Amino acid sequence: MARAALRCSFSATMPRMGRMSAIGRCMRFLLPALLLVGCGGGSGAGTSNSGSTSAPRRGELLQSPPELLSSVTAPALLAELNLATNQLLLSQSGTPVCDILFYRIRYATVGGRNEPTAASAVLMVPSGVGSNCTGALPMVLYAHGTTTDRAYNMDNLQNTETISLAALFASHGYIVIAPNYAGYDTSTLAYHPYLIADQQSKDMIDALTAARTALPAASVTLVKDNGQLFITGYSQGGYVAMATHRAMQAAGIKVTASAPMSGPYALAAFVDAVFYGEVNGGATVSTVLMLSAYQTAYGNIYGNPTDVFEPQYADGIQTLLPTTTPRSQLYAAGKLPESALFSATPPAAQFADITAPKTPANLAAVFALGFGAGNLLLNSYRLSYLEDAQAHPDGGFPTITTGVPAADPQLGWRQDLVKNDLRNWVPTAPVFLCGGDNDPIVFWFNTQLMQHYWASQGPAPAPVSMLDVDAAASTNDPYATIKHDFAIAKDLVAATAISQGAADGGAAAVATAYHALLVSPFCFAATKSFFSSQ
Repeated sequence: MARAALRCSFSATMPRMGRMSAIGRCMRFLLPALLLVGCGGGSGAGTSNSGSTSAPRRGELLQSPPELLSSVTAPALLAELNLATNQLLLSQSGTPVCDILFYRIRYATVGGRNEPTAASAVLMVPSGVGSNCTGALPMVLYAHGTTTDRAYNMDNLQNTETISLAALFASHGYIVIAPNYAGYDTSTLAYHPYLIADQQSKDMIDALTAARTALPAASVTLVKDNGQLFITGYSQGGYVAMATHRAMQAAGIKVTASAPMSGPYALAAFVDAVFYGEVNGGATVSTVLMLSAYQTAYGNIYGNPTDVFEPQYADGIQTLLPTTTPRSQLYAAGKLPESALFSATPPAAQFADITAPKTPANLAAVFALGFGAGNLLLNSYRLSYLEDAQAHPDGGFPTITTGVPAADPQLGWRQDLVKNDLRNWVPTAPVFLCGGDNDPIVFWFNTQLMQHYWASQGPAPAPVSMLDVDAAASTNDPYATIKHDFAIAKDLVAATAISQGAADGGAAAVATAYHALLVSPFCFAATKSFFSSQ
């Protein structure tokens, strides 16, 4: 999305009224753009110079030296931040100190069936004269959020996540590795292994391995790995970050700390909640990505797509996403419904109250959007899912009992969800969880269930902390400024919507902005603070 020339800089040391005015200028710009926000990025081809005739090993760098894409000076990044829709990060990150070299690396990895493939990542290397811009520096391994754009590339500063990483980490002396994932950018994998914990963690580890190989050539030995490794990610990437920490811990790879943000960690409970009527925003997209990945990897979802999908969508649904076709065109062509996951007709009389549920009230309007004409999934399949969920309930939803996934589900999709749920490990390095408790895209109970599971496992071997940016600040709260500023931003989104004629008190505008535009920058800032304290 092109950026308008808006200046909305402000300082974290400003008085509250000054911050309100500055954040307000930003929010008045953000609100008209909410419906245009996407996760797309640039594309570009990488070339392999390996010349090898044997199959590359996982993590092998497929081009040497790595491809230098651009060099961004600290003043140029500051100018970009002053124009960017996520400029609120500047108040937390401060003025950029380091210049940044952007490299694309291509590396060998595997798909969801463990089949050999390749993927790409961006490597951000600090440079310049600042004391933290050369020498031995820490690494941040970052996992990005859900996108349908097959050309998505984390080397593009027009991506909100990319500029956030540049502003908060690379420009302050962190080496950043951000994979595009298998199935995106130059990867030839025909699908994306969406929320397959084993594959996505392997992809991340392989990108890290390749980046460490590439770093000496990329930095001309002026920057070295100091041995500190921080893992983070947002939304889908929050899940991937946690899965990667788990996999590295199991493999004996040193992790300094991790900070998963707004991720669907309790995946089996989360999808159960959706089928119980708590349909999250973006559910049609995440459902297609997940079912395509799980069917490809495990082959146990359906014999024919018409077993699960309404006939009008079944043809071609397995290979629909990711794609270079914009979502708006998919909706217009009838390839995918925008929001109706389920029929408005209950699959059986006993499920009338959850078609759609009215509680919790703050999310009822979001749930209602998931029901209607032109729905994606068959009512008969929803019924089969709900019957399995009742016979083999998850220990975290609809009420917390054991706190762990269902022991013996019979439906293929629920079996796969248990396989990929992250309620099965305990971290031995510090973990910081961040999100917002009114998130309509990835429900906050994912974070609560992870915290509950870890607490139930006895004394923690490493500290686990949690931040709800939408909670009131407490006495001596280290994140009080973040919480205060988040409240200001949320209130101003609502106020701006009301001034433009919104009849719902701005609730819809806040819900639209909440996950990607409101929570995200504040969690990024909190994560930077957490990493700096390690």
